Amino acid sequence: MAFEPPRRLVRALGETAPDGDGWLERLPELARRAVALRELTVERVQVPGGRSSLVVLVRRADGSPAVLKLAPPRARPESERVALAHWGGRGAVQVLDEADPTEGVLLLERLHPDVSVRSLPEAKALLEAAGTLRRLWVEPPAGHRFETVAERTGRQAEAMRSGAAADPEVAPLVEAALAIREELLVRPPEGVLLHGTFRQSKVLAGDRMPWLAVGPDPVVGESAFDLARLVRDRVEDLIAQPSGAATTRRRIKRLAESLEVDQERLRGWTLFRAVESGVRARRVGREKDAELLLEFAGWL
Repeated sequence: MAFEPPRRLVRALGETAPDGDGWLERLPELARRAVALRELTVERVQVPGGRSSLVVLVRRADGSPAVLKLAPPRARPESERVALAHWGGRGAVQVLDEADPTEGVLLLERLHPDVSVRSLPEAKALLEAAGTLRRLWVEPPAGHRFETVAERTGRQAEAMRSGAAADPEVAPLVEAALAIREELLVRPPEGVLLHGTFRQSKVLAGDRMPWLAVGPDPVVGESAFDLARLVRDRVEDLIAQPSGAATTRRRIKRLAESLEVDQERLRGWTLFRAVESGVRARRVGREKDAELLLEFAGWL
């Protein structure tokens, strides 16, 4: 079978590595080798798939369904493997094998890839997503090598400063986001293991449990950082509403109370993450996304 990467993946990887790193060219051979090593039968490549990995629906030698996931080193697949193993299926998809962990290949429990929490009505989707996220907030493994929130946002802050220097229009929002980050890092709550890139589309229907998280980019820090990305889910719908700003404030209050997170810290991280995403979207030419995110950030 030809392992053709979906256009969404090619486009997204082009944004993170404009000059390329050879991984896409090696991908067909990497996929064939992974399939042969595990004696898998390929059903199909998942389309549109993710923005950082190739997802292939397969069956194992015993006929049981599974998912083969291949990701480049810059997507930190080994970090994902360690986090999923630590969660052990509690709130997240399970890892099914430990073969060749260094080559960026994961064999995962098969969920229902076309059914995410995002398919539910908004209020129900937020409730189910928040419940799933809560189960992931556990003590990190001893001796872990995950990034901390301070480290990750430190890298992001440097890119944001460069973006503001090149685009004075976003400078006031960037300055506000960077100032809030500094305040939040002075006395952060105790850190837990976080999903890192959580949103409604990262929660899929399963058989073992109704909803399970996929695709973490794990980080260790305060839970408000994780929850902040969920606040802006369906941002295009929020922007389209005349009461979008008020709806956002209510969403922050409701999520903070339901998950016992400090409301002001949640608002602060929501602002930082929205501005960071908006500046990054503008940098790679996704102007529509940038406009939505920066308008949303302006409400905070």
